[in-house]
Amino acid sequence: MAKPKVAFYWCASCGGCEETVVDLNEDLLKVADAVDIVLWPVALDFKRKDIEAKEDGEIAVSFINGAVRLGEQEEMVKLLRQKSQLVVAFGACAHLGGIPGLGNFYDRDSIFRRAYIEVPTVDNPDGIFPQQKTKIKEGELTLPEFYDTVKTLDQTIDVDYYLPGCPPAPDLIMAAVTAILEGKLPEKGAVLAPNKALCDTCPRAESKPDKLSIDEVKRPWQIKMDPEKCFLAQGIICLGPATRTGCGETCIKANQPCRGCFGPLDGVVDQGARALSMVASILGIEGEETMTEEEVKKLIDNIADPAGTVYRFSLASSLLRRKRME
Repeated sequence: MAKPKVAFYWCASCGGCEETVVDLNEDLLKVADAVDIVLWPVALDFKRKDIEAKEDGEIAVSFINGAVRLGEQEEMVKLLRQKSQLVVAFGACAHLGGIPGLGNFYDRDSIFRRAYIEVPTVDNPDGIFPQQKTKIKEGELTLPEFYDTVKTLDQTIDVDYYLPGCPPAPDLIMAAVTAILEGKLPEKGAVLAPNKALCDTCPRAESKPDKLSIDEVKRPWQIKMDPEKCFLAQGIICLGPATRTGCGETCIKANQPCRGCFGPLDGVVDQGARALSMVASILGIEGEETMTEEEVKKLIDNIADPAGTVYRFSLASSLLRRKRME
């Protein structure tokens, strides 16, 4: 009996999702024995033409990580959608836009200007930018189109399931692969992780006060953080209340606050708005004293990069999607 065909593809991302597949360790051998990997550019030498030659739906499942930033990435994910029975948005960048999605605070022109003109280490007196087509004596060189706006995978193609995280936890990957092979998947569109907030599984949950109120926002490097105490109670912004669990509380166990990479719980339309609401609800002077407008402004000004904090991973998938440019 032929093994089910599986593809892995990498769009706009850091490569951490590829590493977490390797982090399956000996379980990777079980996966390789159970399936036929037909595309994995980071590890195996397959070509685009190999996928084009396959019948529509011939690939059982494609795991696609990374946001869609380039024209080539859009072409490839559409090709994989055509050739695959199932598509899994693999990791925070495919799921939510991720760190590449923060590029939506800018546009192509401003990014190119910064990268190729304004950076102090750049020597580009002629102001040359990358071109999609460049003619040379041997012929024509081409580059993919660089889009103004970073898109999530499901803003580009139809997605069947989501494996969240930056990167997804190995146990969730193995559970997803097992569910696919055994035909025990949940309803289409499901996020393959527990539908609970990280705060519910946080090892510091008992140290979180019932009524939480902070009068100063601190950054992790500014204080010696108590490794047993709730980050929010220490004045450190932690997105645990607005973020899905399933990561194994890796950051918390490393004495770092949650940054939101597992995305929102079911039914939450905008993770950043949920996080902002949570932060707003705990900002205040201890006790019943009412804050003045000046005190509120001073407190908010202590939050470095508030938009990047609450939308660190989810800007591209939010109601905002991007900053309006002139």
